[in-house]
Amino acid sequence: MEQSIPVVDLGDFTGGTPAQRDNFIQTLGDALSDLGFFALENHQVDEALILRSYDIVADFFRLDEAAKSQYIDPNGMGQRGYTAFATEHAKDHAAPDLKEFWHVGQELPAGHPLLGVYGTNIWPSEIAEFKAVLLTLFRSLEHCAQSLLRALALYLGEPENLFADMIVEGDTILRTIHYPPVPDDADPASVRASAHEDVNLITILCESTAPGLELLQRDGIWRPIHALKGQFVVDSGDMLQHVTNGRIRSTTHRVTNPDNSRDQRFSMPFFVHPRPEVDLTPLSKSVAATGGEAKFNSLSAREFLEQRLEEIGLKKS
Repeated sequence: MEQSIPVVDLGDFTGGTPAQRDNFIQTLGDALSDLGFFALENHQVDEALILRSYDIVADFFRLDEAAKSQYIDPNGMGQRGYTAFATEHAKDHAAPDLKEFWHVGQELPAGHPLLGVYGTNIWPSEIAEFKAVLLTLFRSLEHCAQSLLRALALYLGEPENLFADMIVEGDTILRTIHYPPVPDDADPASVRASAHEDVNLITILCESTAPGLELLQRDGIWRPIHALKGQFVVDSGDMLQHVTNGRIRSTTHRVTNPDNSRDQRFSMPFFVHPRPEVDLTPLSKSVAATGGEAKFNSLSAREFLEQRLEEIGLKKS
């Protein structure tokens, strides 16, 4: 099966010839400008680590509700630990999504000034390897994200490390999602993940266990994105659209209830965020490239995030 979105090979950027590197940068940037999505091959994240992570996540979601619920984020932000089934909804869509999930964030040392902003990670005592495996995956995905953001900065004519530096100790989240079999009494308006745009800079979606992801094209038609072995799917979020003044798109996407909705599905998106203080004022080069007028206001990454968390039901007002 052929992928339905542009495909790039990370090795072309990290170890290819100058021509391969240039082609990687151009293809990645064009894909995010046009579709807001691309697929990544040779992502340099250990396949065995991904598979082990899925196994461990499945072990957790098999626990009963009482066991899982003790790990709900006590800070009311939904940014660490467990979020129960049908809690989250998309912005401007009241029907809940048919999923439950777990969040892992930066693992910072005691006394770090950002601990008071992010909160500490929560770890389930029932699964011995959970912490070690998921933190290893987190760090591997973060390294991959830095390479992609360096390529994007070069595409936009910015210093190579502009975006990569923004995410050092950033508010990045690894979300492990379980989509259970769709219940008979589900809200007719609910799908596994209703139409939305991601809030962050970029999202790296580890190889999903089943199809269902779709992006909304400019012509209003939904395009299926295939879940192919060995590929990550990467999309750009609202923060990147904001700071590039719309030069990079944040594309609406969803996860549908497939014909086999009685089957469960797992996915592991990695939401790449800047540090809280990062200024998301549109970059001057992007403003000039998009007509000379700033389309978005000045605000920090934390202000942007907190506003969105309220809109989707994770942060309680």
